[in-house]
Amino acid sequence: MLYGKAALVTGGSRGIGAAIARALAGAGADVAITYASAEARAREVVAAIEAAGPRGTAIQAEAADDHALRAAVDHTVRTLGRLDILVNNAGIAPYGPLEEVTLEEVDRTLAVHARAAFLLAQAAVPYMKEGGRIVTIGSSLAERVPYAGWTLYSMSKSALIGLTKGLARDLGPLDITANLVHPGSTDTEMNPADGPDADSERSYTALGRYAHPDDIAAAVLHLAGPGGRNITGATLTVDAGTTA
Repeated sequence: MLYGKAALVTGGSRGIGAAIARALAGAGADVAITYASAEARAREVVAAIEAAGPRGTAIQAEAADDHALRAAVDHTVRTLGRLDILVNNAGIAPYGPLEEVTLEEVDRTLAVHARAAFLLAQAAVPYMKEGGRIVTIGSSLAERVPYAGWTLYSMSKSALIGLTKGLARDLGPLDITANLVHPGSTDTEMNPADGPDADSERSYTALGRYAHPDDIAAAVLHLAGPGGRNITGATLTVDAGTTA
């Protein structure tokens, strides 16, 4: 389905990002991933990519570092020969009472979530040809915030809605699509399905369960593949009905 294509997945060393990288490789794409510090985990993901047949590479890049992000795009093109799919996945999860949020936390969260996605798209588009795909990972908390402590996170993720719609208009004439995937509670190290708040989070869903990272990866794979050719500026929510 994606044979001959090359993808860059940020934050691809674990969780949702790793699942996306493996899914793209399973569909035939060569895949580059970025990681902030988990080098050993990144190498494991690259091994899984290459075991599926395509080429893989891991790039150390902090999502708040604009120079590192642009270098990651350049490295992907040099190593894999092209760039067809960009998945903006790298993220953090700031949480706490509003009055305790620091200016440094605000700046870093907006940099990692919103600024990074903008800069990566800006850097990637010159390399993309017709049929290029940009998929950004947001959060269902951008549309509904059922519990306190997530104001900063929700604000940063909701910025991605405007980014995606703007990219869709800017890139439509180039036949490059831009879409957003909003995960809900997903079973990762950051938010395990057996964690202390898991039962509370499940209670807000219609299906009564967490997502698996592969559920999010499947949505990305659809948007990145032939089935997503006529979808742009859209948000696909994978949250077990939390926002229903």
